[in-house]
Amino acid sequence: MSLVLASAKIRDHADDGDGALGTPGVRGAATALAARWAAASARTGRELGFEVGVLTEAIGRQTAVEAAAGPGTSLLTVTEPTETATGAAFAHTAVLAGKPGNAAALAEAGRLFGRIAHLADAAEDLAAGRAAGAWNPLLATGTAVAEARRLCDDALLGIRLALAEAEFRDSRLVHTVLVHELTRSVHRIFGGVARTELPDAADAPEDSCASGAAESGDQADAAHGHGRGRGLPLAGLAALAALPGLMSLRRRRGCCCDCGEDCCCECSCECCGDACCDGCCDSCDCGC
Repeated sequence: MSLVLASAKIRDHADDGDGALGTPGVRGAATALAARWAAASARTGRELGFEVGVLTEAIGRQTAVEAAAGPGTSLLTVTEPTETATGAAFAHTAVLAGKPGNAAALAEAGRLFGRIAHLADAAEDLAAGRAAGAWNPLLATGTAVAEARRLCDDALLGIRLALAEAEFRDSRLVHTVLVHELTRSVHRIFGGVARTELPDAADAPEDSCASGAAESGDQADAAHGHGRGRGLPLAGLAALAALPGLMSLRRRRGCCCDCGEDCCCECSCECCGDACCDGCCDSCDCGC
């Protein structure tokens, strides 16, 4: 994932003449480096039985998708290439784990993870994109921040349901990363945008955990794409590349509910009050 991401970003800057990598004398070396890294990613993918072409094809296809987008275009049309790439990557983890029966469920979880990464990145870059005149899916399609938040909330529920269909030897880690931490990321990002985007602030959901989530870490904003073309779909790939680091996350201070998919408590008891945890862990052994 890291090699695919890095090679695509370098090639993008070189092709567009953007920044230091696009300057004469550097562009050729940057293009050659991107080609070497792309070849290395393909070689490693083959060793793991994964065809990285699905990722590079999605990155390339995003340009045409964005060029065709305009007012009224569905956000899901714009996020589809990212969803395709992350879904394929998640699904292959089932193969690597020797659990091919998990592939469909993990593909769905990955697809929705890519949607959240793309939309959260777009929401967080909204003010900067508007000021700079950069392409942003929310601005290009005329979509309100509240609608993007709704799609992310639906995707969070979908991820929980998809993970419930998969069989894990120990589900605590995947639940912590893809349910608790991802939920906190969405709350933090959209809670902050709602406070600055006045037209959508009245429509934004109340977020009792926005202040507590700010210290929790965030994989959905692992990278920020900018500009038209291959920038935004890379957000999903960057978030995937960040997952190994997230695997070392320690239990957050005050969070008593990182116990698995049977626990109903979404937030830290410190930020939403002990009352929200009453009875929610009766059926699990997390020690709440």
